[in-house]
Amino acid sequence: MAKTEQETFRPYAYLPPATIWGCSFSSFSSQDSELIQSYTKEVEALKETVYDILLRKSTGGLIDNIEFINLLHCLGVSYHFENEIENQLHHIFIALQEQLDDDKYDLYAVALVFRILRQHGYKISCDVFKKFQDSDGEFSKINISDVKGLLSLYEASFLSVHGEYILDKALAFTRKHLETLADQSSPHLAKHIRNCLLWPFHQTMERLKALQYISFYEEDESRNETLLKFAKLDYNRLQLLYREELSLLSRWWNDMNLVEKLPYMRDRIVECYIWALGSIFEPQFAASRLLISKYVQMTTAVDDTYDAYGTLDELQRFTAAFERCNIDASDELPEYMKNLYKALLKLFEETDDCGNEYKTSYSKEMLKELMRSYLVEAQWVSDGCVPAFDEYMQNGLIVSTCDFLTSGFLLGMKDFGMKEIVWIRSNPKIVNAAKLIFNLRNDIVGHEDEQKRGDCASSVECYMNKYGVSKEEAIKEIKKIIASAWKDINEELLKPSHVSRIILKYFHNFASMSEFMFNSVDAYTNPFSMKDNVSKLLLEQVPM
Repeated sequence: MAKTEQETFRPYAYLPPATIWGCSFSSFSSQDSELIQSYTKEVEALKETVYDILLRKSTGGLIDNIEFINLLHCLGVSYHFENEIENQLHHIFIALQEQLDDDKYDLYAVALVFRILRQHGYKISCDVFKKFQDSDGEFSKINISDVKGLLSLYEASFLSVHGEYILDKALAFTRKHLETLADQSSPHLAKHIRNCLLWPFHQTMERLKALQYISFYEEDESRNETLLKFAKLDYNRLQLLYREELSLLSRWWNDMNLVEKLPYMRDRIVECYIWALGSIFEPQFAASRLLISKYVQMTTAVDDTYDAYGTLDELQRFTAAFERCNIDASDELPEYMKNLYKALLKLFEETDDCGNEYKTSYSKEMLKELMRSYLVEAQWVSDGCVPAFDEYMQNGLIVSTCDFLTSGFLLGMKDFGMKEIVWIRSNPKIVNAAKLIFNLRNDIVGHEDEQKRGDCASSVECYMNKYGVSKEEAIKEIKKIIASAWKDINEELLKPSHVSRIILKYFHNFASMSEFMFNSVDAYTNPFSMKDNVSKLLLEQVPM
């Protein structure tokens, strides 16, 4: 006699399942809609003034021009002026030549120019920093009390590529002295330094950094009031647009009713949206944000089924059934799996029209591939196996969910299609690095909890097993792999590129969100750890 579902032994690893947000984001009022319109009118009026300032700066000195472009970036409003900024930087790069070797450009200026040009894909040489080194290659010519210069060099060091050892030294040097200066500075400056040490601009969520910098800039005596007002209005306007999107998403999720049907699953629709927001924040990309969010939440349901609830036999049947990807294939599955299966088919039905059939088919194939890799992990657990490190890493590139989530991103982008899919499937360095960073960051912060739950061995255990080292040594070496992956990303961000910079930026942001979400804990599984940041990003308007 077959066992009933209640009699079947299940791993049922404990995961905090319930959302911490309740119905906070389910509604969006007409007053909020009116406020969006009001903010938009004010933003558009001020935008012309800020644009005029940007044009004037381009006719002034190099540093004034670069500083203003940096301000626009730090305050989160540079997306309004992308074409003009690109035009100005192109001319700056052509005219730059050996200018930065001139003694009139100090550490702050040189590092700022280097960072802004690298961020926009211009391969300026790291040799510009040699004049700050002594004959032994040490940064002894730098004033260690120069907070502005040290912060500028610190941020620039994150744009390094392979072989740029001077920037590796710069990172270690600046981090050491900035930690000391943070203890000696005013509360306002100390907070800014610590924010930068925890969240460097190049490796974290753009909207969070914009919010932090608005607060810092507000207390700058040399601030431009028009620019500050513009940044605040635009931040509040976008926040309301995001809340409107999240209300649509929340209603979609409630209509799915999977929380009741799959009680073991993590309900993280708000955190899913945060991931999507960090992946692509510009207002015109709402369709991609919504699809990425849906894909993250449905991936979570699948992941938790493989990790926390399904038996190996059920998982094998589920994986095989989804290869067929039609409702009849679910007939032999247990009831809870039927519910998940139907929800996944419904998700794809939403986009399987309007000329999106081939992109939806691609999404299905990416989910099938992901399920096969989840099943590999389930088999390792069942066999009590710690896989070889290289074998784990290869499977982990798929388990990172990057390919499946990216298929949602592409579905929301009308101008992207087969060319981009072919490029992504060739697994270029930036794509491979983004996957790797996600998987390893997640492992570093979550491996102990995963082992207690009986999950598959992580990269930490696999590395320890392969090289016979301690956990601490394994984590140290894995962090070196992550640092190398960031250099791969930085290399591919430099021009020229075979694909749009929007695509490159997406994968850069995918890696940045891995750093944000898995900074010290697994904030996705344990959402209380980022509750304050979510509130600031989505609920608390910036005071005008």
